[in-house]
Amino acid sequence: MSATLFTAGTVWTGAGSESDALLVVDGTVRALGGRAREAAAGIGCEQVDLEGGFLMPSFGDGHSHPLYGGLEAVGPAVRSCGSVEEILAAVKKYADAHPEEEWIVGASYDGSLAPGGLFDARWLDSVVADRPVALRAWDYHTMWVNTAALERAGITPDTPDPVLGEIPHRPDGSVLGTLREWGATDLVMAVMPARDERQRIGALGTAADYFLARGVTWAQDAWVEPGDVATYVGAARQDALRMRFNLALYADPRHFDSQVVDYAEARRAVDAVGSPLLTAQTVKFFADGVVENETGALLAPYCSGLHSHGQQNWEGDSLAEAARRVDELGLQIHIHAIGDAAVRQALDAIEYVQQRNGTRDRRPVIAHVQLVDQDDIGRFAALGVIPNMQPLWAQMDALMTVLTIPRLGVERADRQYQLQTLHRTGAALAFGSDWPVSSGAPLDGIAVAVSRRTAEGEPEGGWTPHEIVPIELALSSYTGAVAYQAFAEGKWGRITPGASADLVWFDRDPRSTPPLELPGVEIRATYLRGAQAYRNDD
Repeated sequence: MSATLFTAGTVWTGAGSESDALLVVDGTVRALGGRAREAAAGIGCEQVDLEGGFLMPSFGDGHSHPLYGGLEAVGPAVRSCGSVEEILAAVKKYADAHPEEEWIVGASYDGSLAPGGLFDARWLDSVVADRPVALRAWDYHTMWVNTAALERAGITPDTPDPVLGEIPHRPDGSVLGTLREWGATDLVMAVMPARDERQRIGALGTAADYFLARGVTWAQDAWVEPGDVATYVGAARQDALRMRFNLALYADPRHFDSQVVDYAEARRAVDAVGSPLLTAQTVKFFADGVVENETGALLAPYCSGLHSHGQQNWEGDSLAEAARRVDELGLQIHIHAIGDAAVRQALDAIEYVQQRNGTRDRRPVIAHVQLVDQDDIGRFAALGVIPNMQPLWAQMDALMTVLTIPRLGVERADRQYQLQTLHRTGAALAFGSDWPVSSGAPLDGIAVAVSRRTAEGEPEGGWTPHEIVPIELALSSYTGAVAYQAFAEGKWGRITPGASADLVWFDRDPRSTPPLELPGVEIRATYLRGAQAYRNDD
């Protein structure tokens, strides 16, 4: 038997109460407060002095891409680059250091660094011309490639825009080098060499290192291809998983009929490995793209008019029918929906599923929910739909001011990310990060959720301040609410007797920390099933 007694700090249960002591036995919460001390007195146990700090349930990330995030460490370091010139320098540095690599592959560059998010292949040619270069943008919906990559993919000025994709051209008709959405990016992905499997399993370790250092012990991988399932299963067999993952199997409207027959087998393969850290109970749909490249589906046209109403990936009632078939397999529905038209289509699909398949505990998820029409706000609670939102995005940063607002206009822009509104209607608000699209640190997102301000404090009083949420709601949306999304309430997400001791220890109470200082709250340690999974030794 292993036992640990935490004392000398605040223990926040996540259920509206707090204590001053916690006893964990064999990875499970045994008791709190005086009962914890009494029970600990009769057994030999480790003592952890919280040093006046704050212990709470560890975070769950309800929408992220751990494998992609881990793989970003294998390639040119372009994420932090603040200009096109810096990106090119990073690509050249990496290419020069890796002459043996057939392709230079990386992510995630800032799409706002070029006008309209349009990047030219010739810019990459100037630093690497002898082999293909392919960089994903921060949104993972866009790719910037050099001429060699275009040639390998067979993309010419005569190549038509593929289904669910766009190939922008220069004024003279030549291919620019920016590819938008799956139909276009897949042309390059199809000829790109596969990553070494050891590298891919290592990437899951990199992702775990990242998340655990930020207090996250469960992550929804919200885009899992068949090869990714094999990677997770391989990691589980090697006992290489160090945190909890749930896999959301990708549903592609172009290939859904062939995909759906494999979902049950993928779930069986995951179940067969028998890892307590791995599940596959979800299917991921993309209803649309993103506002920043004008592929998010809108009820009214974009101000720029470049793509009119944007891009709906599933035509007619195809999303509803696909969701029905997924639901019949007993799998959870998880739909990416950015624009208000996509959100409505997602809600309509879920309502259709309920009408056709009857009542059950299905907990459907709509992720991102950037823009919702007023007529659809109340449907989340009415249909039991979980809005999984990324609070970090609700700020007036460069992405918002340079790319988003010019496309939406001020009136629509001010209706984005309605966190408080959805909560007040009774929707089960849950949070995620979309890492590596944006920071996977929950405190970064929570800082914005409770202030609607940038790291520099702009604007004073917060952007759309009526959507600010209280700190305890923000913390709960990243803990208990995500556990509910994962069908794991009672198992983790709250500190209650019988639950797994999945915990994060802060140096101070985030509830009394000024919002702009929240990202600086120090994580002392993270615990998974009572065992220390991360320790800050600084």
